Amino acid sequence: MKKFILDLIVKENEHINEDYFVLKLTSNDKLPHMLPGQFVEIKVENSPTTFLRRPISVNFYDKELNELWLLIQIVGNGTRKLSEVQVGDTLNLILPLGNTFSIPGDKNSRLLLVGGGVGFAPMLFLGAYLNDLGYRCDFLLGGRSEANMVQLNEFKRYGEVYTTTEDGSMGEKGYVTQHSLLQKKQFDMIYTCGPTPMMQAVASYAHKRNIACEVSLENMMACGFGTCLCCVTDTVDGNLCVCTEGPVFNITKLKWQI
Repeated sequence: MKKFILDLIVKENEHINEDYFVLKLTSNDKLPHMLPGQFVEIKVENSPTTFLRRPISVNFYDKELNELWLLIQIVGNGTRKLSEVQVGDTLNLILPLGNTFSIPGDKNSRLLLVGGGVGFAPMLFLGAYLNDLGYRCDFLLGGRSEANMVQLNEFKRYGEVYTTTEDGSMGEKGYVTQHSLLQKKQFDMIYTCGPTPMMQAVASYAHKRNIACEVSLENMMACGFGTCLCCVTDTVDGNLCVCTEGPVFNITKLKWQI
């Protein structure tokens, strides 16, 4: 897929809470087509300590509104600077980068999308994409506390939403793999994104039950083109760059102890 370097216009900077915000971006021209699982590399202006672009998952893409959403967690100077942009500002992005999730051939397939923390981001776009294709999804979303549970109303537009928090402040207490949903329903395909231990636990659950599973890895991807090699991961096909061969991988390709 062709890559673009574009200056996009900030249409909205929605602060969800003190840790998370959503940038809604647009352009005077038609945005490039994007697929769930893909990401962008965003340049952070006026941040002396931020030398590299920041890789951010595509949270949502609306072709009709010509709009791109980025769900961002404030974790350092770069993301904090991005949180301060104003409506009408321009941001320089390289997009779209990476691969996409596979889509089951049977529209009656029972699909589960599992997100943790900022890993919610690609799950929303994937859920919307699958919904548009006629699939029905269940979402299983987890976080440390209620403050980490963002965009739930958006998710509810595309399927049933189940939640877990480690402190029990929302949904069932515990981790996503401990949710009662996994004992009540059977699934044909699982997609997941979030902290590596969470994805490994989900992968283990899927492997033991012979359920197809794809994960979206969150390695640091400084360049997005496979040049810097900082995002390399070990696979059954050797060391591969997550930014070019991923970020989406079938768990059968990863050397995880599942």
